[in-house]
Amino acid sequence: MNGHFAAVDNGNGSSPDSNAHNFEHGIQVINEDKQYNTNLNEYLHETHVAEAGFNYHLISVFGSQSTGKSTLLNHLFGTQFSVMSERERRQTTKGIWMAKNKNEGHMADNILVMDVEGTDGRERGEDQDFERKSALFALATSEVLIVNIWEHQVGLYQGANMGLLKTVFEVNMQLFLKDKQNQTRSLLFFVIRDHIGVTPLANLRNTLIQDLTHIWSSISKPAGLENSKIEDYFDFAFAALPHKILQPEKFITEVQNLGSRFTAGHRNKDADSSDDQEFTGGVFLPEYHRRIPADGLSIYAEGVWDQIVSNKDLDLPTQQELLAQFRCDEIAREVQVAFDAAISPLEEQQAQSTHAGKPAVLPDLGQIGAEAREKCVKNFETQASRYHKGVYTTKRAELEDKIDVRLKALYQAHLTAAHKAGVTAFSEAVTNAVKAGQKGGTYEFAEIVEKQKSKTLEMFKKEAQSLAIPGVAWSNFKPQYLIFEKELDQVSARLRKEEMRRLAIRVERWVKSRLGDAIGLEFNKLGSGRGGSGAPESGEKPSSEKDIWDRVWKAFMGIVGEAEGRFTDRAKSFEASDDEVQVGLWRLRRKSWVALREKIEEEVMESNILMKLRENFEDKFRYDQDGVPRIWRPSDDIEGIYTRARESTLGLVPLLSRFRLTSTGAPPDLAEFVGPQPHGVEVGDEEDLTSIGGVDEDEGKSLEEETTILSEPKSQDLVVRFKKMADGVYVEAKRSAIGGITQVPLYFYAVLLVLGWNEFVMVLRNPVLFLLLLLAGGGTYVAYSLNLLGPIMQMANAASTQGMEIGKAKLRDFLENHEGARGALGMPPKQARRVDTGISMDTLDSNGKRRATGLEAEDDI
Repeated sequence: MNGHFAAVDNGNGSSPDSNAHNFEHGIQVINEDKQYNTNLNEYLHETHVAEAGFNYHLISVFGSQSTGKSTLLNHLFGTQFSVMSERERRQTTKGIWMAKNKNEGHMADNILVMDVEGTDGRERGEDQDFERKSALFALATSEVLIVNIWEHQVGLYQGANMGLLKTVFEVNMQLFLKDKQNQTRSLLFFVIRDHIGVTPLANLRNTLIQDLTHIWSSISKPAGLENSKIEDYFDFAFAALPHKILQPEKFITEVQNLGSRFTAGHRNKDADSSDDQEFTGGVFLPEYHRRIPADGLSIYAEGVWDQIVSNKDLDLPTQQELLAQFRCDEIAREVQVAFDAAISPLEEQQAQSTHAGKPAVLPDLGQIGAEAREKCVKNFETQASRYHKGVYTTKRAELEDKIDVRLKALYQAHLTAAHKAGVTAFSEAVTNAVKAGQKGGTYEFAEIVEKQKSKTLEMFKKEAQSLAIPGVAWSNFKPQYLIFEKELDQVSARLRKEEMRRLAIRVERWVKSRLGDAIGLEFNKLGSGRGGSGAPESGEKPSSEKDIWDRVWKAFMGIVGEAEGRFTDRAKSFEASDDEVQVGLWRLRRKSWVALREKIEEEVMESNILMKLRENFEDKFRYDQDGVPRIWRPSDDIEGIYTRARESTLGLVPLLSRFRLTSTGAPPDLAEFVGPQPHGVEVGDEEDLTSIGGVDEDEGKSLEEETTILSEPKSQDLVVRFKKMADGVYVEAKRSAIGGITQVPLYFYAVLLVLGWNEFVMVLRNPVLFLLLLLAGGGTYVAYSLNLLGPIMQMANAASTQGMEIGKAKLRDFLENHEGARGALGMPPKQARRVDTGISMDTLDSNGKRRATGLEAEDDI
C-alpha cells in the first residue's frame, strides 16, 4: 500500500501518525478489519470541509477488484489513491478510503471521494460480509455511487457487478424502510471503461437498465412496497471513457469532460428518463444530499458503521437524529461557554452579596443578560439548524430552558434585591420627610406617602422593564410589580399606623398635661384656698368638697372630647380608614382613663392627701368665717371648733375613697365611656393597654374595684395619722392661748427702775448718748424687722477679719523696709541679714523660728 496514506491502527482506532501533514493523500475511513478511523473529523477540519455546512458532496466508487477504480478517481478528482502495479495482479485498496477532490476548478466545492474495496477479490474469497457492509455504508452516506465497469462486461452478471448492485438494492430497501415519507434518492453513475465506440453508449445504457430492472424485480420487498419501481429510489447516469493506455490523450480529455458533470444541478422534468439529458447542470441534485452537516459527518458515519458492524437494522433517520442529538449537545456546550463568561461573574457577585446579607442590585443586568442570551441562541441556531429539524427544535428549546433557568434565577434574585431596596428606600424616604416636616411644624403625611410611593414604583417598574426579553414569557415581571406595589401599600399602612401611634402618643401627652393641671386644681381646692370656709356648724359640706368627683369627671370629659377632635382631624389628613380612626379613639379613651386614674392616685398618695387634709383642717380650725386668722384666748371654745373642724375634714376620707358622681350616686359608666372594641383592633393594638375594671370583664376586676381610690386599710391608716396631726395642732393652739395671758411681775419693773435710775438719768441728760441710743435702737429694730441681723453680723465678722489681715501685712512691710524700726527692735540691717544669715519675715515660721529650706530638709532626710 501507499505509505503516504493515513490509516487506522489495530488498537483504539486512531493512528499515531494522523497529524495534519499525513492527511495530504487522504485517510482510511474503514480498515480491512472493519475498524472505523476516529481521525476522520480531524481530516475534515484539516481540509476545511468541516466548516462547509451542507456545501459538500460525497461520492463512492464501486467495482470489481483491479478494474482501475483508484486510477479513475486519481485522474478524475486529483486524488492519490494507491493503484495496482502493472506487474502484480493483487489487491491494492483495502477497506474504505476517503480523499478530498483537488480538481476544484471546474467542479463543485468540497467533493469527498470514497474508494471502496473492490469486490470479487481472491483475498476475501467467498466472504461477502465486508462487501455487503461497505455497500450499505456507502449507500447510507454517499450522494453518488460510481460503478466502474468495462465495456466488454456489460450484459454479464458478475463482470458487470450485478451481484454487487443486487446487494445495493437490497440494502437500499432495508435502509429507507423506516422513512418512507422522506426517502432519499441516490444516483448510480455507471462509468464504462475502455469504450471503443462500436456499441453506442445508448445501447449500453439500455442493456444496463434492463439488467437493473430485472434485478430489482427479483429482490424481495417489504409489505406495501411490492409494486415499487427502481426509479422510485435511484437515478441513473452513464459515461464512457476510452482506453487509458491505447488512447491516453483522449482518455484524459474525456475524464476532464466527465469531471465537469460533478457540479450542482437540477432535474429536467421534460426529459426522458432514458436519456442523459434528464439532468440540467451537474449531477449533484438537492435530493441526493443526506443533509448531514460537514462538521457532523464523522460522528454520523461512525454511528452508521457501528450499526452495520453490529448487524443491527440500520435506521438512517434514527442515525440522523442521534447525530443531531450529539452535535446539538456539543454545540450547546460550546455556545454556553461565552454565556457562562458573561453570566457567571454576575451570579457570583449576587451570591456573595446574598451571603453577606446585603442583596445587591446589579447594574445593566437586563442588557447583559439579553445580549448573552441572544448571542448564545443565535450561535446555536447558526451551527445546529443544519441538523435534524425535530432534534434541533428540541435541543434549542432545551438550551433556551437551560439558560432561561439561570437567567430567571438571576433576574428574580435581582428583582428581589430591587424589591427590598425599594421598600427600604420608600420607608426611609417617608420617615425622613416626616421628620423634616415635624421640624418645620407642618406636613401632610398622605401627600408624602403618595409622592414617595409613585417615585419608588416608577424606579421598580423601570428596573423590571430593563429585564424584559422580547418573546420570552417568563421575563414579564408584572406579577412581581403587583407584589411590590402591594407590599408598598402594606408598608404605607404600617407607616400610617406608626404615624397614628405617634399622633396618639402626642395626644395622650396633651391629655396628661391638661389632666395634671385640671385635676390638681380641683384637689387643691380641698384646703389650700384659704377661702374662709371655717368649720361648718351643720354636717353639710361646702360645694368645693361634696361635688369634687363631678367636677373632676366634667373636666376629664371636656379634655377627652377635645383630644378626640384633634385626633380625628389629624388622622383624616393621613387618609386613615374609619376602622383605623375608631381604633385610635378607642385606644385614646382607654389611655385617658388610665392617665386620669394615675393622676388621682398621685393626688391621693399618703404624703399628698395627708397634707391636703391638714390644710383643709387648718383652714377650718385656724380661720373664722371671714377668713381672718384666729388669735386664741382662754375664753374661746377651742375644743368645739377643733371637734367640728376635725370631723368635717374626716368626712373627706370616705368621699375621696370612692369615685362617685353626686348626680347618680354611682361611679361613672366606664363601659359606655370607652365603648365596644372596634372590628379593626389587632393583637398589637392591645399589648400596651392596661385592663380597666367594668370594661374588661375577663380580667376579673369590677367597676367598683376600678373606682375605689383608697382601700379600707389605707383609709383607716390615713384617719389615724390625721388625728395625730390634728391633735398636735390643737395642743399648739391651747399653748398659744395660755402663753398669751402670761405677765411680768410688777415688782420687777420697780427693781429695774431703782437699780438703773442713775444710768437712765445720765443718758437722758446727755443728748449725744440719748441720740446714739435712739439710732442704735432704731437701726436694730429695722434690721430685725427686715431679717438683716444675721447678714449684718456676718459682714461685721468678715470686715474685722479682713482688717486684721491688712494690718499684719502693713506691719510686716514696715518692719522689713524701715531701718529705724529695725534698730529699735534690735533687728540686724536688711542687707546684712540677707548676706550673713538669710533671715527675713518670709523665712520665719509662726513661732519666730527659721523655716527649713528644701535643701536642708533633704539633708535632714
